Amino acid sequence: MSNSKQQQEQINIELDEKTAEGIYSNLAIINHSSSEFVLDFVSIMPGIPKAKVKSRIVLTPQHAKRLLKAIGENIHRFEQAHGEIKDTEQPPIPLNFGPAGQA
Repeated sequence: MSNSKQQQEQINIELDEKTAEGIYSNLAIINHSSSEFVLDFVSIMPGIPKAKVKSRIVLTPQHAKRLLKAIGENIHRFEQAHGEIKDTEQPPIPLNFGPAGQA
C-alpha cells in the first residue's frame, strides 16, 4: 500500500485527560438483544450492599465478537510474557437492578 493511500485511511483518535484516567471496574454485567450487546461496568466494594454502574458500552453483535477476539489475543500475549492469569473462585454476587416487578 502506498504511503499516500495509507495516510488517507488513518484515523486520528483523541483521548482527553479525564477519559485517559479510566474507570475502575471489578464486575462486568453483559446483556444482549437481537441487535446489540450491552456491557455495564461496575465497581463493587466489600461489605457495601449498593454499587452503581460506572460505565455502559453498547455494541453491535459483530463488534462484540471482534472485541471478544481482540481481548482473547491480548490475554494470550500477556500470559506469554507474564505467565498464566489465575482464575480465582469468587462467591456469587446477588444483583439487583432497581425495584423488582410484581405480578
